[in-house]
Amino acid sequence: MSTQLTEAKKGHLTKEMRAVAICESIDPQIVLTEIASGHAVLPANKLHKKSRYAIAGRKFRTKVNANIGCSTLASCEADELKKLHTALEAGADFIMDLSVGKNLAKVRQKILKNCPVPLGTVPIYEAFARANNNIKNLNGDLILEIIREQAEQGVDFMTLHAGILLQHLPLVKKRRLGIVSRGGVIIAEWMTYHQKENPVYTQMNKILDICRKHDVTISLGDGLRPGCVSDSSDAAQFAELKVLGNLVKFCRSADVQSMVEGPGHLRYDHIKMNIEKEILVCDDAPFYVLGPVVTDIAPGYDHIVSAIGGTAAAYYGASILCYVTPAEHLGLPTVEEVKEGVITHKIAAHAADLAKEITGAIEPDNIISDARMNFDWETQFKTAIDGKKARSRYLKGNTSKDSYCSMCGEEFCALRRSREMKKKNVL
Repeated sequence: MSTQLTEAKKGHLTKEMRAVAICESIDPQIVLTEIASGHAVLPANKLHKKSRYAIAGRKFRTKVNANIGCSTLASCEADELKKLHTALEAGADFIMDLSVGKNLAKVRQKILKNCPVPLGTVPIYEAFARANNNIKNLNGDLILEIIREQAEQGVDFMTLHAGILLQHLPLVKKRRLGIVSRGGVIIAEWMTYHQKENPVYTQMNKILDICRKHDVTISLGDGLRPGCVSDSSDAAQFAELKVLGNLVKFCRSADVQSMVEGPGHLRYDHIKMNIEKEILVCDDAPFYVLGPVVTDIAPGYDHIVSAIGGTAAAYYGASILCYVTPAEHLGLPTVEEVKEGVITHKIAAHAADLAKEITGAIEPDNIISDARMNFDWETQFKTAIDGKKARSRYLKGNTSKDSYCSMCGEEFCALRRSREMKKKNVL
């Protein structure tokens, strides 16, 4: 089966490319050129029926991914479907099913059926579960089998931890927090036990055959991402990044779309350098970052910490922000925390898009500004990123017809007085 990358290289505009061009208000030829170069990805497994496609790359709107998924200790299929709908309603562009435990194929099928946007997974989770959570039973054939099954189900993109190698493990000994990636530590433990190279890395040719057949985008996972700011930008992180850069070229030569996952926990002053390094080493493959989380002192508020780092990362060139919720480092997020995580990161993404002057980014800001000057509360609520919350909060202290709010009251309202001065041609 032909991939979006294959068609773009041929100069053929697919219906999916045209669809995202309309959503982005951008020339379809720019979409085609960016995909052909590998500088953008359009995850689109044709076995997954979607109504909303999304493109990720530096020339397009910064996208937000929301993670959902069942835990071995908490949650169930029904809970995760509620989280899916909540994340979509809040504006998530991508969804990842990070379920662990039993009956993963059944859960994933339900999520795929109810997910109108690109869906991603981490196949090593299911492979480990099938191996009875035992490294001894995990092998390359099982990993390939899981990747094939998930591709045939319709998964649009997969995180594959192909960049962590045996030679990298001594570098981890210098870290304060070791390996914090679930997939990364499974691979590391497997390599240590079997004294063999990473089976995802050694079987990349076979994996590419599967992904090309179903047009599955590979998200090259950062198994050695730093898990605390003290480990930010260390030798282990950048050794893996170098391998990921080579794998990007490998994927492109096989006509398989690829993007690169990034940290993680970073000092704020390291963000610009990290983004620039990824762009250089990985030839501007779309960068998909988790945060980055810029301090470790705020459990319960890590969605805010992540948004601080995410705005900077997106401004400097990251294409996708993976959301962090208030439950990060504490437990499985609730439905409300999923909503809060998505909205917080949509704000971060939008702030970066404004600064980058992405086409159309400033339009909703201008609409709200004009509505504020006219005390048009309904337009403000309709345009706001979370109109329900804005309306609810406003009505706690005001009526829908007031030409001021309870913060200043009528006499101290600066906008009301500005309007009066404008009528007199003073302003």
